[in-house]
Amino acid sequence: MGRLLAIDYGQKRCGLAVTDPLQIVPGGLGTIPTHQLLSFVLDYVKREEVERIIVGYPRQMNNQESASMKLIRPFVQKLHQALPSLPIDYQDERFTSTLAQRAIREAGIGKRRRETDKGLVDEVSAVIILQSYLASREGLGEINLPQQRP
Repeated sequence: MGRLLAIDYGQKRCGLAVTDPLQIVPGGLGTIPTHQLLSFVLDYVKREEVERIIVGYPRQMNNQESASMKLIRPFVQKLHQALPSLPIDYQDERFTSTLAQRAIREAGIGKRRRETDKGLVDEVSAVIILQSYLASREGLGEINLPQQRP
């Protein structure tokens, strides 16, 4: 079983998260400038066994794609061309930045670090994307209801 790698794609930088090899615990991997993302992912996949890549799928409140998909789609296409045998999935990323900012505040990270470390929100957002993917993939299992007697 390989790791799952999640990407919160941004115009300037991208947040990254990864699971442990058993795909149980997601954790932040850091941030990377967007122009270096493809080479970073290719290098990471050479060093670590990655089973699947999950890319944040930005949507608006009306469920329409966000304008940033115009940047994400070409990257995903390049990634797929470079790693054709590696599955790539999209995961809804609505509210991840808001949830990330809240989690960072609740973790007690000071205001000064929150203001200066812009990549922290991107990294935590990637972790939230990965957590959401893991939760949706696992589900609750099949529901077996007792048979009613006639």
